[in-house]
Amino acid sequence: MTLKATLRGIALALGLVGGAAAALVPLPAQADPLAKEVFGAQRLPAAAKPAVHGFYSKGCFAGGMAIAADGPNWQAMRLSRNRRWGHPDMIALIERLSREAAKDGWPGLLIGDVSQPRGGPMLSGHASHQLGLDADIWFVPMPTGKRLTEAERERMEFVSMLKTNSLYVDDRKWTPAHAAVLKRAASYGNVERILVHPGIKKKLCDTVTGDRSWLRKVRPFWGHDSHFHVRIGCPAGSPGCRGQEPAPKSEGCDASLAWWFTEEPWRTSKGPAEPRARDVMRLSALPAACQAVLSAPAPASEAAVTIGGGAPVIATAGAAPVAASAYAPTPESAIPLPFSRPRD
Repeated sequence: MTLKATLRGIALALGLVGGAAAALVPLPAQADPLAKEVFGAQRLPAAAKPAVHGFYSKGCFAGGMAIAADGPNWQAMRLSRNRRWGHPDMIALIERLSREAAKDGWPGLLIGDVSQPRGGPMLSGHASHQLGLDADIWFVPMPTGKRLTEAERERMEFVSMLKTNSLYVDDRKWTPAHAAVLKRAASYGNVERILVHPGIKKKLCDTVTGDRSWLRKVRPFWGHDSHFHVRIGCPAGSPGCRGQEPAPKSEGCDASLAWWFTEEPWRTSKGPAEPRARDVMRLSALPAACQAVLSAPAPASEAAVTIGGGAPVIATAGAAPVAASAYAPTPESAIPLPFSRPRD
């Protein structure tokens, strides 16, 4: 059985796991709480058939799975954030990329944020990552011959691929393997977009030879100089998922990229800063199905819904046995994240 089929089988089985053993997640007493507070408080996913509800920046998901903190070809970073969760299709893609990128000279992935256990707005950081269909991968490969400790994963600094105070890539840091891992990720059919800093997009436009068709999926955006952001499309079985407009068919190495190297994208915004959507979004603003996601039972344990890592094998009803992680989430910690347009 393939990993993807295993993931789906486990997630489907979880609708039967827990049951009476798992208490319903109580909603806060206030009638319409801040969505980030109720979703940020969830430590385990909704034990239900995998389904995505809403849009990347306004939604949630059920049937989530976690990528193990340690796998044969990956290590998850910032474990205290408890953001290793995603739709089974996203987790399968991360595992696949970790294996296949080895062919490109990439020894393993350092995995950043995927999503919270049930998605929804986050307490800090991203506007998107709410559907379990987004994942951040560091531009620093996994160290060879060494496993980072939990403390090292919290403290390790982001490494920008850019020259200091510049929009352009530092050639002392950039390697052919960086371009190869991006091409590999873009080659997957369900990957719709890969977000990178405009300077990295320009580096690809200036240096990629041969097949350049995959460049259309690589889109420039603020931040993303120390990691790349992989986004997949709406998965099967999620009629409530609202997809993004398809990426343009052109390579994107044209006037749309040149705009990023003008003053306008980086001009400081004037006037008082508007609150971030995630900080004011109420539960009622999300799809109605998200209230059911919040109220759904949790699985029996985190290990039962964690993929990879070589820990003890956990068998779940109706699914093939899978390796489970022994790692438990730790409290939220503040970690700097890429930001968008600067303000006064």
